[in-house]
Amino acid sequence: MPFTTAEIAKLIGGQVVGDGNATLKSFTTAENAQISDLTFAENEDYFARAEQSAATAIIADKRFSSSKKILIQVPNARVAFAKALALFFPDQKFAAGIHSTAIVAASAKIDPSAHIGPYCIVGERTQIGARSVLQSRNSVGDDAKLGEDVNLFPNVTIYSRSEIGNRVRIHAGTVIGSDGYGYVFDGGIHRKVPQIGIVVIGDDVEIGANAAIDRAALGSTVIGKGTKIDNLVHIAHNVEVGEHCLLIGQCGIAGSSKLGNYVIVAGQAGISGHLKIGNRVTAGGQAGVINDIPDGQRLFGTPALPEQQIKRQILATQRLPALLKRVAELEKKLGIEPKKKSEE
Repeated sequence: MPFTTAEIAKLIGGQVVGDGNATLKSFTTAENAQISDLTFAENEDYFARAEQSAATAIIADKRFSSSKKILIQVPNARVAFAKALALFFPDQKFAAGIHSTAIVAASAKIDPSAHIGPYCIVGERTQIGARSVLQSRNSVGDDAKLGEDVNLFPNVTIYSRSEIGNRVRIHAGTVIGSDGYGYVFDGGIHRKVPQIGIVVIGDDVEIGANAAIDRAALGSTVIGKGTKIDNLVHIAHNVEVGEHCLLIGQCGIAGSSKLGNYVIVAGQAGISGHLKIGNRVTAGGQAGVINDIPDGQRLFGTPALPEQQIKRQILATQRLPALLKRVAELEKKLGIEPKKKSEE
């Protein structure tokens, strides 16, 4: 759908510098742009390439000006970029109704505006809210609750009694509500501890592909509103994740740990069980968190340590070869024989 530059500016909170009536048909990178395309620039290098491109207009921060292109000046080019993309490439629309191949329990309550796609299964007493979408081959267990505008991509599984808020997106292959990993050693065997709790997911959460969020042993595993979870993330039983957190690919959170709001857990980082992680904590890539962490800390390494401490350790390690060489030279001057391996 084409827009004028003035229409785009109004919709993304920007201001046009140049022709407000120019028509924009698509949004793309500077390298691929053609006439009537819109592109964006968030730094000097991007802006130079955008000015040399065939694009008709550029979204840019207010610090930029141009005699060659129409500008849509905005406070933050990255935020405006996200808004503009959504205008030119809106989400797929799904017609209301239930596909003939779907299996829906008679006791399920499905809003008339919802879409239940091919080969979906909806359990007894399940509730599905307005405009929610089960795209295809989704399984939603008994007594589950899905709010409004939920979008389940193909092959998502929602176990019984799970509660999903409004505007939640869950990508292909993810499992919500599988049993927590609970066993007790008894007479030489690992006896299963029944996992009878649930998963509760707040509003505006997005969960990537092939993630797993386990139901609680008792009570609830909780994902706070606005949190975004990447592909291949595992969240164990009774974990509580705060609001607006970012959990990035292949990270894992062990049972009963509690994360505050705006926490970032980077790729392949791990958080041990029964820990309390404060607000606005960042655990860097591959960090291994084994202790409670107060608000605002930035952690790296295994075991995870505060950023400044781990940086000092890395610098010290880099100096070790030179230090060992100096020690050897001093020992030689003092006539100290180096120890043999058998003496160490």
